[in-house]
Amino acid sequence: MPALEQIYSELPRFIPIVLISIFVFVSLRLIKWLWLGKKVDAFSDHKIVPQVLMIIFSTIGAILIILALPVSDSLRGNIISLIGLVVTGVMALSSATFVSNAFAGSMLRLTRSFRIGDFIRVGGQDGRVSDRGIFHTEIQTADRDLTTFPNLYLITNPVTVVRSSGTIISVNLSLGYDIAHTKIEKLLIEAAEKVGLKDPYVHVMELGDFSIVYKACGFLEDVKTLITARSNFKKSILDTLHANQVEIVSPTFVNQRPQKEGSVFIPQGSRILQPGVVTEEKKAAEEIAFDKAEEAEAEAFIAEEESALEDPEKPKD
Repeated sequence: MPALEQIYSELPRFIPIVLISIFVFVSLRLIKWLWLGKKVDAFSDHKIVPQVLMIIFSTIGAILIILALPVSDSLRGNIISLIGLVVTGVMALSSATFVSNAFAGSMLRLTRSFRIGDFIRVGGQDGRVSDRGIFHTEIQTADRDLTTFPNLYLITNPVTVVRSSGTIISVNLSLGYDIAHTKIEKLLIEAAEKVGLKDPYVHVMELGDFSIVYKACGFLEDVKTLITARSNFKKSILDTLHANQVEIVSPTFVNQRPQKEGSVFIPQGSRILQPGVVTEEKKAAEEIAFDKAEEAEAEAFIAEEESALEDPEKPKD
């Protein structure tokens, strides 16, 4: 009984810490819901400010709980000192990378090199930006996989950004000297027009020992169909050249199978794509590969529109 009486007598000392702990927990959950559960503006879409605020509020909550501990002032001071030493040590060990990535993330936002939904290529990886944080940037590749880059890496390495207003796609092709370049240029331009590319042109890139290297180019307005457009452009080149009896085969080609004189190597039934035709099956390729990037871009657009309505003078990201 004396032990129970002692426990009952000590219970009032723990009431403050229990109440403060509940208050801190509820407050953090509410703040997380308000800042991370909702997209209040274009800036918070990338969760940079909310993440920093959550760290600050969590630190304040931890200090309040420590101050409410039912211990002596000296012990409380020692606990705070110990936590301070641990935090200082951790920051000293990781501050270089931590701070560098944070500053790099701020720099990327200030320079506005790219935004969510853009096609970028960096470090041998290419895809669409699906998320941007204070320390990292995430891209979704054509295989639907997610690749994360530290922001410091993006600052210290070249980043190629496909402009949302359109880009030029190209195909390199080697053909023999026995075919006039004027004929090849005409057919390659025709192939580009059949898949809806604007202002097509052809460059001669190299005069090799056995073949000429051509580069066929065309302007693609809808960059969201970039993968499909590149594939269709190559198919169109194959179909157009084959339909005009142009062999795509190396002059050094050797086939051990006996062939009749005048035989050509063109597959039967080559089809010709109509201008601007993209099948529904191929359209789905981008929708499947970049689903997260599409969703993130839509959310960023909505957030920017809401932010513009609230503050018309605020520039868009």
